[in-house]
Amino acid sequence: MRPRNLSEFVGQEHLVGEGKMLRSFIENKELVSLIFWGPPGVGKTTLALIIANAMNAHFITFSAVLSGVKEIRAVIEEAKEQLKFHGKRTVLFVDEIHRFNKAQQDSFLHHVEDGTITLIGATTENPSFEVNSPLLSRCKVLVLEPLRKSHIIAILLKALSDKEHGLGGQKIEIPQDVIDFIAEFSHGEARAALNTLETAVMLARPNKKDIRIVTMEIAREAMQRKALLYDKGGEEHYNVISAFIKSMRGSDPDAALYWLARMLEAGEDPLFIVRRMVIFAAEDIGNADPAALQLAVSVKDAFHFVGMPEGWIPLAQGVTYLACAPKSNASYMAYLAAIKDVRERGALPAPMHVRNAPTTLMKEMGYGKDYKYPHSFGGYVEQSYLPKELDGKEYYHPTQNGFDAEIRKRLSFYKGKRKGQEDK
Repeated sequence: MRPRNLSEFVGQEHLVGEGKMLRSFIENKELVSLIFWGPPGVGKTTLALIIANAMNAHFITFSAVLSGVKEIRAVIEEAKEQLKFHGKRTVLFVDEIHRFNKAQQDSFLHHVEDGTITLIGATTENPSFEVNSPLLSRCKVLVLEPLRKSHIIAILLKALSDKEHGLGGQKIEIPQDVIDFIAEFSHGEARAALNTLETAVMLARPNKKDIRIVTMEIAREAMQRKALLYDKGGEEHYNVISAFIKSMRGSDPDAALYWLARMLEAGEDPLFIVRRMVIFAAEDIGNADPAALQLAVSVKDAFHFVGMPEGWIPLAQGVTYLACAPKSNASYMAYLAAIKDVRERGALPAPMHVRNAPTTLMKEMGYGKDYKYPHSFGGYVEQSYLPKELDGKEYYHPTQNGFDAEIRKRLSFYKGKRKGQEDK
């Protein structure tokens, strides 16, 4: 079912839609070295093949996991022969290019530079960290996104109707809700969806009319995942995560654990849950318990280290801690108030006394003049740090909850000293 041209390709409209970059490259037959960055099963290999076919180029696929410098040299020689004897450029597709070490990546540089090969790398990792700078500078990085549910449904329906490459030659009945289920729980991966569909059809025994009827129970078995109501039509996904967040915000650890279990059992990405926990710790707990954010980040690290199936244990600890922690959204609300002034009043200039003065000219212009170094005054001294148009503006109002109360006392102390200095 792998698409052979752009007309068959589903998804990545931001790259292959009309007038978009990759479509323009292909239509204009421009061969450029690329790095495709995105999750599994979204079309990285397929797009490399489509590019090579459109350019009538020699295509070589190469796995960074299984190959080394010796194999790279052999590929380069093959590319030179293709150009010399057949007049064909070579597209070298390197899967999991982030697995190559620096020396292996460096071995491509000259041959990419002189046009012996056009390199297309695929990676699920951020190329800024995993691909060395010289190679990265010679390639255009294109980000591929997870396929939407509608994309997966289109791919599944095509597979069911295609008699040459798919399952169209068989008598199959599969209700729309089963197709929706497979699409939903494939989490944006076309490969996973097609594998599940094929397995489900194989598990469905032909009836007396030689028809294979794929039921929800068969689809569940094919996916090897319990089909909890979670994302029917896209709504339930947001209902459950909303209930999870609101349970922690409402200091109800029992409800929060229930919604956590619902998400994990339904196949939600645990890292999505942890990301929401980190955001919650900063947004809803904040300085009422500064340790909450540290713990949420630690849960992320612990899950990365442990993985599933035991990864639910640190998740459960984190959820109960966050649910029971004192709550404060003071930092969150303070930022919203500050950003409102930024957007409404523009880039107001910093006061001269708080500007740095690294040059003589800037000192002569008054940069840094009359700045009071707080440590020279016992750690605190009254002076304004805001633009003069906002002088005296207060954004941050800590609550009386948890450690917020201590911060509130500190601010009251500073304000008291400020008032005392003003009175003098």
